[in-house]
Amino acid sequence: MGRGRRLLILLICCMSLLIVGLDNTIVQVALPSIRADLGASVSGLQWTVDAYTLVLASLLMLAGSTADRVGRRRVFQTGLLVFALGSLACSLAPTLEWLIAARVLQAIGGSMLNPVAMSIITNTFTDPRERAQAIGVWGAVSGLGMALGPVLGGILINSVGWEAIFWINIPVGIAAIALTALYVPESRAEHPRRPDPAGQLLVLAFLATLTFGIIEGPNLGWTSPVITGAFAVAALSLAGLLHYEPRRDEPLLDLRFFRSAPFSGAVVIAISGFAALAGMLFLGTLYLQEVRGLSALHAGLWMLPIAAATVIFSPIAGRLVGARGTRLPLIVAGVSMTAAGAMLAVFTAATPLPWILLPYALFGLGFGMLNTPITNTAVSGMPRAQAGLAASVASTSRQVGQSLGVAVIGAVVATGLGDATGASLAADFPAASRPGFLVVAAGGLVVLLVGLATTTPRARASAARVAAALDPVHT
Repeated sequence: MGRGRRLLILLICCMSLLIVGLDNTIVQVALPSIRADLGASVSGLQWTVDAYTLVLASLLMLAGSTADRVGRRRVFQTGLLVFALGSLACSLAPTLEWLIAARVLQAIGGSMLNPVAMSIITNTFTDPRERAQAIGVWGAVSGLGMALGPVLGGILINSVGWEAIFWINIPVGIAAIALTALYVPESRAEHPRRPDPAGQLLVLAFLATLTFGIIEGPNLGWTSPVITGAFAVAALSLAGLLHYEPRRDEPLLDLRFFRSAPFSGAVVIAISGFAALAGMLFLGTLYLQEVRGLSALHAGLWMLPIAAATVIFSPIAGRLVGARGTRLPLIVAGVSMTAAGAMLAVFTAATPLPWILLPYALFGLGFGMLNTPITNTAVSGMPRAQAGLAASVASTSRQVGQSLGVAVIGAVVATGLGDATGASLAADFPAASRPGFLVVAAGGLVVLLVGLATTTPRARASAARVAAALDPVHT
């Protein structure tokens, strides 16, 4: 395969990453418009975000193993088609319930895109140096999608309406399907993992009931039978997962990974860091539009420092990881994200808007330093045969973090707001959001402390022991 065709395959794979990345931030900017048009409550807005991230998190590992078994190109094209159809259904949604259902369909398609596209790239770029460059481009496109989301979303919402944010996925998806058929060769794993339907159902049940309980707790009451029942099912699902998975030869989630301190730390850091990101975007767009009265476009422009700093510092983090390891980037990430959340917690409706740029830029700096160390730490010391699965668990942890961030922080704010709407919501939101921003700061603090604890020589030694247990022949 010539270099030109390899680059074209990289471009096709990046198209899928671009629309999935755009979808994360572009929907956040549209939340106030969706609330006004469909009469959504705070919990309804939470489900608009979490219905997507929750299903995506639950299906990522299944999609990757399915692609290895039945064909990566086939699964990738199927994912593009389902994602495009889900986007069309979102744009046509007449009610909030319809929109949430369409977001679930989007997520099913999205789960077949990023992990499968990464497998295609890995198998296309066999030279280690070329592969590293390709993955660098992949990371830059992720940042570009995040950067474009708020601004592009604001333009579309102001000129057409919130429905338009979903239209842009359709032509990109169709073009990617056609280009994949023409230029991407089919590939499968030599020894694909066997399916684990019971493990998959337990993971989905745990995440769904836990998220439902957190989001609906303020509305139904934390001690209501429905909420206590949801948390009970979550606990039983987790217990079942811990009991069942170690007894399978090829489990969906190999629990031995968690004996590695760097791997366990990467999971905790991914959940905490991405929870902070999701909470920051959720609270930030509501603050700028509901409290400060900005349009969707202007709110997107004011949030641009988060994305711009992420794009700038992500490649710097990659170079730091290569030269000095993950410790320094994780320290910078933890300190910056903690400081940003703490600063925003004291802001009021009268705070001069230019002051908001500083914590937004600080948060973007921290988040830009975070992403590369997560994957690097997750696969640290793992045998090559297990590195892909370890990386997919880290990717799943990112999505779990986004779901929990919106659920927890939204629940905190909803409890503070009560039944506030309209002018009352604008007046009460700064005080109600203060605990939410403190949760964002707490997420940054967890990144800092866990990053320090899991980058020591003792922690790295635990990763070596796990590697020896997983693959004694090659260690």
